[in-house]
Amino acid sequence: MKKTLLWSVTAAVAGFLFGFDTVVISGANQPVKELWQLSPLFHGTFIMSMALWGTVVGSLLGGFPAQRYGRKKTLFWIGVLYLISALGSALAPDPFTFSLMRFIGGLGVGASSVAVPVYISEISTARTRGQFVALYQFNIVFGIFIAFLSNYLLDGIGGAIDWRLMLGIEAFPAFIYCLFVLRVPESPRWLILTKKDDTQGLRILQFIYSEQEAEANLRAIKEAAGKMDTTESLFQRKYSRVLTLAFLLAFFNQWSGINFVLYYAPEILERSGLATQESLFSSISIGTVNLIFTIVGVRLIDRLGRRQLMTLGSIGYILSLALVAWCFYSEANPILLISFILLFIASHAIGQGAVIWVFISEIFPNKIRAYGQAWGTGVHWVFAALITLITPLFLDEKEGIFGENPWPIFAFFSFMMLGQLLWARVSMPETKGVSLEQLSKKLIND
Repeated sequence: MKKTLLWSVTAAVAGFLFGFDTVVISGANQPVKELWQLSPLFHGTFIMSMALWGTVVGSLLGGFPAQRYGRKKTLFWIGVLYLISALGSALAPDPFTFSLMRFIGGLGVGASSVAVPVYISEISTARTRGQFVALYQFNIVFGIFIAFLSNYLLDGIGGAIDWRLMLGIEAFPAFIYCLFVLRVPESPRWLILTKKDDTQGLRILQFIYSEQEAEANLRAIKEAAGKMDTTESLFQRKYSRVLTLAFLLAFFNQWSGINFVLYYAPEILERSGLATQESLFSSISIGTVNLIFTIVGVRLIDRLGRRQLMTLGSIGYILSLALVAWCFYSEANPILLISFILLFIASHAIGQGAVIWVFISEIFPNKIRAYGQAWGTGVHWVFAALITLITPLFLDEKEGIFGENPWPIFAFFSFMMLGQLLWARVSMPETKGVSLEQLSKKLIND
């Protein structure tokens, strides 16, 4: 148990780098736009979206190295990508080099959202799997919090190079992660199914379970694999249910507006009437609430279950987004607006935030889990990139469609979350406390 927790925590640090890399750009958003005199279209397409397009590519292709070369090697090279991106972005002499370095960081984010949940789910017991995989989300949120805090503390220290310091500081945790991830073992399921190394796979299973349980799990893994064609494709009719579940969960995750709020938090808060420094400080409160309620979600996911958390989160989404829209529409006090944004963040943290990586990593069979995870995360990041790409066209104060007042954006997101609530109650299965092999039998249409 202790070893499994240690391995899970180590792998999940990739989530910290994910969260930091994703949100640190919020502090560089305005300085970069002013430094290189960028149009809203160029700024949205390259500066703000290139990391996300890298994430799309990384998530769609991340299943290949995880399946071919192993989960552990993939985790190490993810750390290398973050290291290159952090140093390259901080030293970039022009917007094109900057965009390339952000793209490389995005590859790391995308690949980590495939490899880490898969790895942790495969080294965990059914009883602890939800909490252990959710450590990845906790680290994402912790990285987001530290990025907001770092941006706030570094603002004004280096003058014109503040934004370079904000981006470059990520190199330190990336380097440390590369060193520590070399000490975790390979996934036992990958060793048994891909390397055909039952001896080593069983040895690692014995760290996770008792000796008798480890041997029973080895038999269950091989039995489940024996029912599958070794050359079969992910896109077969019998996988239609799990493919649809992963698609819809990822789809609703992004159409909640979570990345829109996290990426553009300082700008959104400035639009409500706060000064730049106040908006950066309020961004820290967003990170703090996200962190606190993610801890709540991690504690509850194996108690209440995935479906119940999605229901609670959806209700919170609908109410908070509608109230944020009302605040902008009525030009309410900025403090009231911040309160409702914090309610939105809390709703995300205990719902989608806690559930998405756990649920997608559970529902696919062992032999195609990495590819199934790539499908779900790929959908997630395609929509994230599209939303970030078009946001400046709607939000920009001078040229945006809702430049004068962004309330319709939040009203739209609230409406989308009504759809998520209905889906969670009607179609989402509960996966709490069920082994990966039993879930395959339950969800796959043989």
